[in-house]
Amino acid sequence: MKRLAKAVVPHVILVLFSGIILLPLLWILRVSLTDKLTAYKIPPEVGTLGLMNYATIFADYPFVTWFGNSLIVALATTAISLPLATALAYVFARFNLGGAALRLGVLASQMLPPIILVLPLFVVFLSAGLMQSRLGLIIAHLTICLPFLAWMLVSFFEGDVARLEEAARVDGATRWQAFIRIAVPVAAPGLLAAGLLGFILSWNEFLFALVLSGPDTQTLPVGLAGLETHAGVEIAPLAAATVVSLLPVFVLLPFLRKHLIKGLSLGALK
Repeated sequence: MKRLAKAVVPHVILVLFSGIILLPLLWILRVSLTDKLTAYKIPPEVGTLGLMNYATIFADYPFVTWFGNSLIVALATTAISLPLATALAYVFARFNLGGAALRLGVLASQMLPPIILVLPLFVVFLSAGLMQSRLGLIIAHLTICLPFLAWMLVSFFEGDVARLEEAARVDGATRWQAFIRIAVPVAAPGLLAAGLLGFILSWNEFLFALVLSGPDTQTLPVGLAGLETHAGVEIAPLAAATVVSLLPVFVLLPFLRKHLIKGLSLGALK
């Protein structure tokens, strides 16, 4: 009996927690497929299902612009921050650049409230002509993603990766060859995991985009927030837009899940 309880209880707990996580997503999906009146009903009703809300967000709102801006900014931020963070993490791990103080400073930068960075960036961008531009948003997102990815990647270049690299150096490889041919391929799952997390971080960022973007450069989080008007929340179109905004993650995750788990596990091992 005790053995059965030990086998069943973890699964019951897992199902309960999975339900807590999935219930809001299922509710959003239901609302996105129903009309406005049915969406507000408590207890929830299914009603007549359709794609009218999805048609609404593309016909009545600049959703394509919001989506495109978010995609461009997130991809550019990831493409720039990942190589820079990789180089910085490698220097931290191999040469102990700045010692513990600099590492602590990188970590501490993540503890600053974003509003502290928004005001200086606003002044600088206003002077440099970068306000309401995608380039300005990319630079702003780099201030968030770069320290985070650098701190995350340090552990990927320590432990076994360092020993393999030193073995290559003994066999005659240069520092650059050991880095490109040994360190980077071995740490590739970690780099992929960091890149995905950096993309999600930029994709979901709201405050910088709210303050620094304009009508033509608004990202999805800002656009979705705009669906809350003085007349109330356009809950059905908002739910449909939320479902579409989750598509990039749901499309990428099945392909990257194996590498993501492997990368996060590699970072935890020494």
